[in-house]
Amino acid sequence: MLNRLKALTLGLVLGLASMPSLAVVILQYHHVSEKTPSITSVTPAQFAEQMAYLADNDFSVIPLADALAAIRAGEHLPAKTIVITFDDGFANIASNGHPILKQHGFPYTVFVNLEPIEQNRRNMMDWDTLRQIAAEGATIANHSYSHDHLIRRLPGEDQAAWEQRVEADIERTEAAIVREIGHNLKALAYPYGEYNQALQALLERMGYVGIGQHSGAAGPYSSLTTLPRYPVAGPYADMDSLRVKMHSLNMPMVAMDGEESELINRNRPSLTVTLEAEDVRTGELMCYIQGQGAKAPTWLDDSTFTIQADLPLPAGRSRYNCTAPSRTQNGYYWFSQPWIQANADGSWPQE
Repeated sequence: MLNRLKALTLGLVLGLASMPSLAVVILQYHHVSEKTPSITSVTPAQFAEQMAYLADNDFSVIPLADALAAIRAGEHLPAKTIVITFDDGFANIASNGHPILKQHGFPYTVFVNLEPIEQNRRNMMDWDTLRQIAAEGATIANHSYSHDHLIRRLPGEDQAAWEQRVEADIERTEAAIVREIGHNLKALAYPYGEYNQALQALLERMGYVGIGQHSGAAGPYSSLTTLPRYPVAGPYADMDSLRVKMHSLNMPMVAMDGEESELINRNRPSLTVTLEAEDVRTGELMCYIQGQGAKAPTWLDDSTFTIQADLPLPAGRSRYNCTAPSRTQNGYYWFSQPWIQANADGSWPQE
């Protein structure tokens, strides 16, 4: 009887593992090098281990374009679907990362800034290198012209002037990518992961997808102007913790109140979230306030909770992260809400 129960349990687990998914985990890298700052780097050995894990455990690594098409259409994806991305276009991606990805046949996306390419900076890929990796499986996409903080306005700049400047910045870079590579993904990786509702609205009007640096699995419950990615670098490159993220699920959020990322006159933002909660172990949902630790949410009813920091958030970038296990799948539902706040005098931290 015990053996039969074990067999039934194993069959259920295997069946769930082979089920189609509504989630895709997008990984974000910068450097693949032992000589660059650890906070934005993985070593070649770490990267090789991570890619081998995906290959050895039957993950489906797909192009970003395919993931975006599935999210738009609400279509199922293969179980354990992964997208690999890099920001900035550093030369070590081509020299250290690309051979490993090519070995496994994994597609990936590189979000590039145009200005460093135009300036022929030695630590960045040039157009010839970008064309070469594009011919061997990479997609080249938009990371703005010079990696500015796009949400910040210049002195005396009104809404219309800000929109005109930022739109020109994004379109200039996209036009260069189309001209030099032929790719026109119309997906912007926000510099520093910073966005606000004004920037989201501008991207939507321009027909672009917006991709951040906040944690969580992407899927049909995600906004196409705030798609999450898991940064992989420094302490977040540890295989044990990364493995959990690779199996994470798209938090089934059907409504959210208070999500404006730019904090103005509110340094303890309150966030209220409504879930399709049938598969979520709501009693085990826990949130983590950056710099303040774990905090249990306050449930307003069976599917709606609110979360608020106990202490004021500091100037700069902060996050609320919330996770909960699934009732039927092997993984945690996961989402993150980023916050951006100026100094009290209206200036911005130097970062």
